[in-house]
Amino acid sequence: QRVGLKPDGRQPVRAGATLVDAGGNPAGHVTSGGFGPSTGHPVAMGYVNIALAKAGTKLFADVRGTKIPIDVTSLPFTPHRYRKG
Repeated sequence: QRVGLKPDGRQPVRAGATLVDAGGNPAGHVTSGGFGPSTGHPVAMGYVNIALAKAGTKLFADVRGTKIPIDVTSLPFTPHRYRKG
């Protein structure tokens, strides 16, 4: 299922990174990622197993051999600021 991802720290997680759970089992992959100026922190989107798609789930992204903690979040990252008239 497609989910939003919020990495801990300031390092962005890029497309192609593998997602694993706390036990090191494959959980999904990142489809896009970068810095989100509206949120003030890195953001990413990816696909994860349905059982792990709940907001607040802790996963790890494998970025060049380093495991970066990452939280599953809901989309969109920021609420819409328009209203229908």
